[in-house]
Amino acid sequence: MSLERVLVVDDDDDCQFLSSKILKKVLGDIEVIEAYDGVEAIELLNDNDRQPDVILLDINMPRMDGFKFLEQYSVTNPSIPPVVVMLTSSDQQSDKEKTLAYDCVFDYFIKPINKENINRLVEFFQRQSAKL
Repeated sequence: MSLERVLVVDDDDDCQFLSSKILKKVLGDIEVIEAYDGVEAIELLNDNDRQPDVILLDINMPRMDGFKFLEQYSVTNPSIPPVVVMLTSSDQQSDKEKTLAYDCVFDYFIKPINKENINRLVEFFQRQSAKL
């Protein structure tokens, strides 16, 4: 299990750009897919046979926010899902607790993503690979 494909779900163009740049700088050859809200993310996940390894998910977005995405995603994708990491500007403890209550959510990062966050993901995937 390795980190090869990431879906960034965020309505902010700057965050999309920065996340993609940092992921590629730290990890090198990685595929970054973009969705601008939860609706688009669900559609991408349903229409694609090759799932991302990680979903970086914002909370505040139009049409379908991160909470609604997690509600729908956890019901429609009961098999082993990609790892979800919250990547948000919200530092509210209640938001963190609410999202981490979902089994698919691995961690909660405050924007912007940084090298330490990415290294945490890589370590997680390395531990998962060792278990297989």
